Amino acid sequence: MSTPVLFVSHGAPDIALQTQAPTLVCWQQLGAYLARPKAILVVSAHWETSTPTFSTAAHPQTIYDFGGFPAPLYRMTYPAEGAPEITTLVQTAFNQAELPLRIDPQRGLDHGAWIPLLSIFPKADVPVAQLSIQTQAGPAWHVKLGQALQSLRAADILIIASGAVTHNFGWLSRAAKPLPAALEFSDWLAEKLQQRAEDELVAYRTQAPYGAAAHPTEDHILPLFVAFGASTAEDQLKRFTPEVTYGALAMDAYLWEAG
Repeated sequence: MSTPVLFVSHGAPDIALQTQAPTLVCWQQLGAYLARPKAILVVSAHWETSTPTFSTAAHPQTIYDFGGFPAPLYRMTYPAEGAPEITTLVQTAFNQAELPLRIDPQRGLDHGAWIPLLSIFPKADVPVAQLSIQTQAGPAWHVKLGQALQSLRAADILIIASGAVTHNFGWLSRAAKPLPAALEFSDWLAEKLQQRAEDELVAYRTQAPYGAAAHPTEDHILPLFVAFGASTAEDQLKRFTPEVTYGALAMDAYLWEAG
């Protein structure tokens, strides 16, 4: 049996304080639906390195890699154990894919990891490790990273990619209705993911409506390409659209699971 692959848009950090937020409810429902895996591998938009790097910290610290938010947010912790025991699996997968891999024995969990995990697995009882992204490398590279990780699914490792479907701070507002451009890009992305239209997805900046505008920088969409790469054509894809925050941050989530 193959463990699913999950992508979440993690949004602004203060979503963790909004206990009735539709996004948190969505994450809670996903957590209730998912079987408890052996371990979790998170690919977060908030860990960028020049070479793919895997965290082997036995007790990863909660990283507060943000500023200017309410004080209660800085008192939250996610005390999950690390997952150094899956290091060999990850190294073998990367070796077979002929991809480089470095090890970081100290890296903790950034907010792209721990904020959604607070709702998905609130007991923090599943070991968690992280894998970095390479913002200079682009979408096709991250599809390859995901393909290298496919074998982990058979070992009951849940891959969670955490980023954003839309991430243009210039679009943010307090408007009651979501920005049409954000919705149009999000719907295009959903259609192409369902079609597994890899060439168009990789070229989203020119192929999608508002492609480059939705992501002035690529860091937050790259984890989605890892998730796509880790999925297969045999998977069933489910899209979740809980809300659009700040008028422009589409909080879409995607779940690929064996049919």
